[in-house]
Amino acid sequence: MSEFIIELKNVSRFFGSVIALKDINMQVKLGEVHCLLGDNGAGKSTLIKTLAGVHAPSEGEYYLDGKPVVFKSPVEALDAGIATVYQDLALVPLMSVTRNFFMGRELTTGRGIFKRFDLEKANRIAQAGMAEMGINVRDPSQAIGTMSGGEKQCLAIARAIHFGAKVLILDEPTAALGVKQSANVLKVVAKAKARGLAVILITHNVHHAYPIADRFTLLNRGQSLGSFLKSEVSREDVLEMMAGGQELDELTAELEEFSRLDATA
Repeated sequence: MSEFIIELKNVSRFFGSVIALKDINMQVKLGEVHCLLGDNGAGKSTLIKTLAGVHAPSEGEYYLDGKPVVFKSPVEALDAGIATVYQDLALVPLMSVTRNFFMGRELTTGRGIFKRFDLEKANRIAQAGMAEMGINVRDPSQAIGTMSGGEKQCLAIARAIHFGAKVLILDEPTAALGVKQSANVLKVVAKAKARGLAVILITHNVHHAYPIADRFTLLNRGQSLGSFLKSEVSREDVLEMMAGGQELDELTAELEEFSRLDATA
């Protein structure tokens, strides 16, 4: 059994002449939060879609639990235990908590033409799954559209955990949330880690990532700036690498020069 549940070796992804990813190396452990950081256009979305089976690598090798894999679809990745929660959450606002929880994997009872959705059992499981994530749902038949953004995130995460996810990929889970809701989602991430799941957290907010992360991988224009343990880098180091320390220094020097010229004039 491999030390890493997921390992990428020199993975690249091309779209015609466009290089979306180039020579990415990345390792993810169970019971660890691995933050994938980068500014807009850094390649984060392409990388998680490669992990989730949407895109196959153009070059390089993808290992799951020490074995090389090539997923032909997201369904294959999900069956292998890799669940992805995208920003849109793949929830239907007018459907109930329970219906969203079991959407596509409905719990049935009866046989043949008498087979039907086992609503009573599904309600209990959905309510219990949400409670484990710290969300008390009084009525699992309520429409998901009545819930807050943080509660919807928790439902999507609880659903993935219930259906046997070993790797949980979260795409910008706090991007559209307030401070309190973001804190609640990060608590849920910590609970998933405590249950032994590997969590890949995609974000461009270092202040959300740093407290919860065990390891960081930084992307810039489709290339990796490296992977670092939390003990190896400070919050300021991560910020500087993300923002491009040299570019900021050059900007500061230019602004100072403009100020000097204005003062001289």
